[in-house]
Amino acid sequence: MLNTLTQQIQSRAHELGFELVGIIPAEESQTIQRYREWITNGYAGKMGYLERHLPLKEDTRKLLQETKSVISLAMNYYTLDPSKALAEDPSRGQISRYAWGDDYHDVIRERLLLLVEFIKDTAETELKSRVFVDSGPILEREYAQKAKLGWIGKNTNLINWRSGSWYFLAEVLVSVDLESETATLRGSCGTCTKCIEACPTDAFVEPNLLDSRLCISYLTIELKDSIPKELRSRMGNLIFGCDICQEVCPWNSKAIPTTEPAFQPREGNLVPELLTLVDMTQSEFSKKFKGSPIKRAKWKGFLRNVIVAIGNWGSRAAVPALKKALVDEEPLVRSHAAWALGQIGGKTAEQALEAQMACEVDIEVISEIQDALQVIN
Repeated sequence: MLNTLTQQIQSRAHELGFELVGIIPAEESQTIQRYREWITNGYAGKMGYLERHLPLKEDTRKLLQETKSVISLAMNYYTLDPSKALAEDPSRGQISRYAWGDDYHDVIRERLLLLVEFIKDTAETELKSRVFVDSGPILEREYAQKAKLGWIGKNTNLINWRSGSWYFLAEVLVSVDLESETATLRGSCGTCTKCIEACPTDAFVEPNLLDSRLCISYLTIELKDSIPKELRSRMGNLIFGCDICQEVCPWNSKAIPTTEPAFQPREGNLVPELLTLVDMTQSEFSKKFKGSPIKRAKWKGFLRNVIVAIGNWGSRAAVPALKKALVDEEPLVRSHAAWALGQIGGKTAEQALEAQMACEVDIEVISEIQDALQVIN
């Protein structure tokens, strides 16, 4: 039987919208060596901050020296898809489910601070605390698994045996001793490998080992440079993130739709038409995606993604928009527009590429134009 304070904290967390709550004592990470090897092997790609933060991830007490307990929480973001049939339309872009609504960092952080206030008022002792929502230097899936919220699946997501993996994770470090969970962790992936087989870019080196450099979520969000040519055609119409390894997971057949209003789809975030996105100015992008996770890709990164999807669509109806992108001030946009024109082909595309070749000064863009012209010819 959990003590009264622990029960009160769990009850309040549920009231604040956290479906899953678990508590464990502060201790050193048990997976830090594997994480260190993952970075050493280059699987983090260009996410240099992961290596810089590595020492802090060794122990939660490096984040808050007085930490006695870690409260691990999960909030459901599974929303029904009213436009699922349109997702297969190559003229439209797919956005990862977690980014359909408001930025979860803002939503969850506000709830965590309310939980901390409750603990301060209830614990009747001086409290020191820190809260984290995904972006902090903490190995959140390890602590969530220890707290019995679920297990880390072969797709590297935390999976709950009752309701699947559509969860945002968060943590509260507190300077009070709380009673830990004693429940038995249930569920496993067994012999299932559907997530590994379904990945269009073969990003899984092996079960539970992801090479971020091949992951479409990394390519469309974290990578700020050019997307490797050999991966572009495998991305289809995915323009921000990828949910494939979760969508095929049998455990997600148990997913329960969230009741959180902030995570409901914003207008225009469900399979938008690509040609309505490619002409966006930076100010239009900032306005449209204010308070949305999509802003993390930045304007030029998002346009890059949209242009790759247009190239995969392959419609000549997109050539006028790509001609405009080919003379954009950003080399990243121009280079991918050149690739997309090469994929579409035709005389108009060829003439646009030749015209830009005559005045282009960026080495990478020149290379992309040359390759595109070779494809056309």
